[in-house]
Amino acid sequence: MENKAYERLMTAYEDLKSKIDFKPELAITLGSGLGKLADVVEVEAEISYSEIKGFPISTAPGHKGRFVFTHIHGVPTVIMQGRVHRYEGYTAQDTVLPTRLMGLMGAKTLIVTNAAGGVNKNFNIGDLMIIRDHIVQFVESPLMGQNIKELGTRFPDMTEVYSKEYGDLIEEIAKEKGLPIHNGVYCQFSGPQYETPAEVKMVGLLGGDAVGMSTGIESLAARHMGMKVAGITLVTNLAAGISDVELSEQEVIDAGEAASEYFIDLVLEFIKRMNK
Repeated sequence: MENKAYERLMTAYEDLKSKIDFKPELAITLGSGLGKLADVVEVEAEISYSEIKGFPISTAPGHKGRFVFTHIHGVPTVIMQGRVHRYEGYTAQDTVLPTRLMGLMGAKTLIVTNAAGGVNKNFNIGDLMIIRDHIVQFVESPLMGQNIKELGTRFPDMTEVYSKEYGDLIEEIAKEKGLPIHNGVYCQFSGPQYETPAEVKMVGLLGGDAVGMSTGIESLAARHMGMKVAGITLVTNLAAGISDVELSEQEVIDAGEAASEYFIDLVLEFIKRMNK
């Protein structure tokens, strides 16, 4: 039986290989308002998603929609400056295609970032949260359907989706720098609507600390492939029922811009020290 998801992935992979000869060790996915990281590195090459055959196109505000190829502290790195979201009308498998593509290119580690609503009442706008675990039962798994055995096993273990080693290092660096950092559980919803106060309350009861519309299934797909994952959330707003203002996408982008300097500083220092 042919696997259309795998065929589409390989079409994108072969097309990308024909355009650039670059083998990354590290992949980074940048969330809403956090794209400035890709603007401060030395860009060795860039490819727009629209140039890659079979690649889903990012349309979300604050997402440039391109791969940036660079070296960070000597580590060959591919950066997703803008991600693809489930709410843009793509299937879960389409949504994780970019993550799988970076893994096929050679990346063994994924740093995944996002802008999210704070559910934990101890969180403030501008705080960072190390993603220690996630809840993704509100969106379909990208592993549903025929398993792509070339990528991983049918029933992958998810005991440690996010590397404890990497999470501990991020926490250590953040504390050294005096950054507002928390540990927490990220919960993914489909969007594009923001969550209702009742849904936010439910997330809190389930043990979630932040809620958003991405990240979880991408991290799941990366672990299916055997990649190590580090996850960082920027709290860009307080979730519905906790915030006393109406939520908007501009609020998310503005908070990302305000936090960009210390967010970039943290990620760059983590990359510098992660393999030592």
